[in-house]
Amino acid sequence: MAVVSPSRSLSIISVQVRKNAQAKLGELGLGVVYSKNAEESDEFDSSSIESRVADLRWAFEAKEINAIFTCIGGFNSNQLLASLDYSRINSNPKILCGYSDITALQNAIYAKTGLVTYSGPHFSSFGMLKGIEYTVDYLKKCLFDARAFEVVPSPLWSDDRWYIDQEKREFARNEGHLAINQGSAEGTILGGNLCTFNLLQGTEFMPDLGGSVLFLEDDSETKPHTFDRDLQSLIHQPGFDEVKGLVIGRFQKESGLPPDLVAKIVKRKKELARIPVIAGVDFGHTTPQITFPIGGTARLVAEKNRAELEILEH
Repeated sequence: MAVVSPSRSLSIISVQVRKNAQAKLGELGLGVVYSKNAEESDEFDSSSIESRVADLRWAFEAKEINAIFTCIGGFNSNQLLASLDYSRINSNPKILCGYSDITALQNAIYAKTGLVTYSGPHFSSFGMLKGIEYTVDYLKKCLFDARAFEVVPSPLWSDDRWYIDQEKREFARNEGHLAINQGSAEGTILGGNLCTFNLLQGTEFMPDLGGSVLFLEDDSETKPHTFDRDLQSLIHQPGFDEVKGLVIGRFQKESGLPPDLVAKIVKRKKELARIPVIAGVDFGHTTPQITFPIGGTARLVAEKNRAELEILEH
């Protein structure tokens, strides 16, 4: 597998976290190769567009590479979208896995080629020593097995800065999935990080929302008012009236968005009343996290005291 840096540079990842990640991936039978420019770093902790595009081209075209993991997220992967050769990507389909800012790249690839990509852990995520088991389990369910799988809530979750102190971890009991709007739906999975997904609005890189089940999350920089307006902005997009359902990830504590407040925001939006909505799902900027296929298929069932999510095609 190749490690690339479409957003922030690999240089910000400590040597020990890299060693831990390589060891964990090695246990899964995955050898690690770093792209040529993965450690290039500028004043934005990123690198030139040319370097990042070249690394992605190499990773997709190299015959010895069967999977591509982003080293970490960041802020600027959308700078690459107009410079990518989508016909070459389409001719060399590979697993592409990452989350957060990588949302722009993943949904653009799906919009331009129809290829499935994967919202899931970065390479750096595997540097975690504790609380990684659920993440690895769902990565294997999604990438190592073709069968449909149910998403069952993790028993514990964490919002700590694990990379600072791997021994002093803080875990909380998971309250499970919250059914906000009742109903059932099946559709194509789109989305990921909400504010990054919204960067595609009005461009050729925005996928058609019709028939989709949207998976949405955001990080600690979002607050109740920004999540509210970012969600409303997405609701205003063409094709949203054909969206089938909404799955919301777990927010970081710093965002001030516990599930009950998320539910209140959702309930205020009349456009969402017709579709099932669940929240508190294990994806986003807390750990652990599932891996899900952007361009795959999900089934969602939300009832008064029950919320079920199944990944059907991935």
